[in-house]
Amino acid sequence: MKQLSSLNKYFWKYRKLFFLGILFVVLTNYFRILAPQITGYVINTVVHSIQKPGAADVPQKNYDIIVRNVLTQFDAQPFGTKILFAGLILLLLAVISGLFMFLMRQTIIVMSRHIEFDQKNEVFGHYQQLDTQFYKTHSTGDLMNRISEDVSRVRMYTGPAVMYFINLAAVIGFSIFFMMRSDVKLTVVALCPLPILAITIYFVNNIIDKKSERIQALLSNLTSNAQESFSGIRVIKSFVQERSMQRFFAENSEAYKTNALSLAKTEAIYFPSMALLIGLSTLVTIMVGALDVVNDVQGASVGKIAEFVMYIQMLTFPVSAIGWTASMTQRAAASQRRINEFMNTQPVIQDARNARAQEMKGKISFEGVNFTYPHTGIQAIKDFSLDIKAGEKIAVVGRTGSGKSTIAQLLLRMYDVSSGVIRYDDKPIGEFPLRQMRDQLSYVPQDVFLFSDTVKNNIRFGRAGASDEEVNQAARQASIYDEISYFAEGMQTMVGERGVTLSGGQKQRISIARALIKNPNIVIFDDCLSAVDARTEKTIINNLYSYLQDKTAIIITHRIFALFQFDKIVVMDDGRIAESGTHNELLAQNGIYAAMYRKQQESETAQPDSI
Repeated sequence: MKQLSSLNKYFWKYRKLFFLGILFVVLTNYFRILAPQITGYVINTVVHSIQKPGAADVPQKNYDIIVRNVLTQFDAQPFGTKILFAGLILLLLAVISGLFMFLMRQTIIVMSRHIEFDQKNEVFGHYQQLDTQFYKTHSTGDLMNRISEDVSRVRMYTGPAVMYFINLAAVIGFSIFFMMRSDVKLTVVALCPLPILAITIYFVNNIIDKKSERIQALLSNLTSNAQESFSGIRVIKSFVQERSMQRFFAENSEAYKTNALSLAKTEAIYFPSMALLIGLSTLVTIMVGALDVVNDVQGASVGKIAEFVMYIQMLTFPVSAIGWTASMTQRAAASQRRINEFMNTQPVIQDARNARAQEMKGKISFEGVNFTYPHTGIQAIKDFSLDIKAGEKIAVVGRTGSGKSTIAQLLLRMYDVSSGVIRYDDKPIGEFPLRQMRDQLSYVPQDVFLFSDTVKNNIRFGRAGASDEEVNQAARQASIYDEISYFAEGMQTMVGERGVTLSGGQKQRISIARALIKNPNIVIFDDCLSAVDARTEKTIINNLYSYLQDKTAIIITHRIFALFQFDKIVVMDDGRIAESGTHNELLAQNGIYAAMYRKQQESETAQPDSI
């Protein structure tokens, strides 16, 4: 339960709504608790008029002071007048109580919605701050479940559960107070089942807590399974694995259902137990009260019995809601524990204390850089040193797994180097604030991602507020404008989730346009033309060359035929720089680069116009 203490800041933020809600709960139950006293008075009046016609009936002293004073004014009135007036008072109390109940929900439930809004924004904001390493070790489905299902369960605690708990406290407080004033013995008899109820709730809640945590973990797993299936539907269909995925999902769903049913059975213990104990309390109260009336015990009356029965009935729903409230609280605690686990995770990559905003002109240097991926322990970069002057165009080539893409990740500071240093304009990379540094870079990743939006908005994502002409120009530079023009809706074409309606080459070129519209001093392309043919790549590179004239460009690629105009080509092998130089210099060395070039030439002999 200590996990829920992290919600106190929200209760304090909305303390006006919270305390107003408490006030309305108290007022609601105060005016409701007066009804049994009026009812008891009416019954006693009827009985008294039958037993002693014409005699006045003075209200009992244990009534609420307001009820006692009001009824005393009409005690000497005719029987019909007293009954009519008592009925009007009951109606008025119901209206007033209903009004305060409405205000109670409008404060506490509205407060819970505000808290839900704030918590979702806080969780999403924290998602944005966490670095790549975190996302390598957490599934998308689990993260989605925490921001949706877990936050919703917490809302059920901050709203309905809190409201019913306060309501329970108010009802029990008022009821016991007036019951004790009326008859101590009957009060003890009526409330004796409550300790048994409390013990039952304690033990059942412990079971619910464990089951709730297990169910949330299974739900996260189920969500991850569904999300991966939707994202990889093309792969599933191409390998004809629909039935296998269906079986896998059914197994996970069955595990979730089994645990959910087990929890439902446990929760089902509450309500029969409540009904039994409440019914027993009512029966015993009537029996003891009736014996007192028969034995003519002082203060005993039929009206008092009716009054106590109404008190017990008023306690029925709040006490019955203990089970539901406790269940919601336990579920919220389990969900908040999951949220706290993630909220307490701090990003590994953070701004240095001396970081300050400054312009990056384009000079880059690597000095003895080594890097090992923290989640796998694989050393991807080994003793890497390289100087890149501002405005230079550098190509990084190498076989798969040679460490090329890792260089791009380090330049973006998605990871910190294990040893060595990376400098921008002779300043260590840590001296640049992360947001400001990345804002001055354009990066086109190997794994292209497009949002489920229009082509225009996907390109404009690179720079919010870019004009339509700037969007079109970026598309032309990426050699995608003509193809977009053939679409029925042009730039307003919806690309579908992750760009599912586009080809791989089209997605890559839209991703390039998104980077170009940013117009930074440093541009990094990470094998982002792998899905286009050789001729298209050559066209794109030629279009880009004029655009990149005054910019520092690092192009990571596995193709060599379009690399002739670069200032330097770096060949990587096993995380190290194996060769470097111009195209002709590397061919003359007759090393890795020359072998890659010859192999590529042989594979393209059937495409004479590709070079």
